[in-house]
Amino acid sequence: MTPPLLSVVGKKHAGKTTLTVQLAAALKRRGWRVMTIKHGSHTFNLDPEGTDTYRHYHEGEAERVAMISPDKFALVMRGSAQLTPEEVAERYMHDADLVLCEGFKTSVLPKVEIFRRAAHSAPLFDAALDNASSWQAMVCDGAASDLPFPVFRLDHDGWLDQLVLWIEEHHLPRRS
Repeated sequence: MTPPLLSVVGKKHAGKTTLTVQLAAALKRRGWRVMTIKHGSHTFNLDPEGTDTYRHYHEGEAERVAMISPDKFALVMRGSAQLTPEEVAERYMHDADLVLCEGFKTSVLPKVEIFRRAAHSAPLFDAALDNASSWQAMVCDGAASDLPFPVFRLDHDGWLDQLVLWIEEHHLPRRS
């Protein structure tokens, strides 16, 4: 079963990673099991050249390489197609209360946009976008009007707590 997913989107240097980390930590403090997925537009290596796992993957051309230690587990696997966040969540994060996704702005995932005027003159959101209905909230550093969803202002005290309560109400299962 796929857990609920919520994507944090924004333009480059808007604060997507900072917001994702803040939300994950705040939700964990409130007792939720939160997992994250980060979208990358380029390939990546989890370990530097010369390590054993790097050699297993690159020299040995293993299809999958797992690294297991007392406190961590990592799996790197080859793929011919990019997995969707929904596929990753269903396969590997099915026991999460919420999966926060960083990026995936063109997807239909429900979205919270971070928009800071210090970084950009306009947000990503545009009502003319094909996936405009997937935007559900915005976090910004000033007034925003005429938006069809809630706005949480960085310049107001308690904005993060308010956002977390909104996420609990709209994206998390009811606690019994």
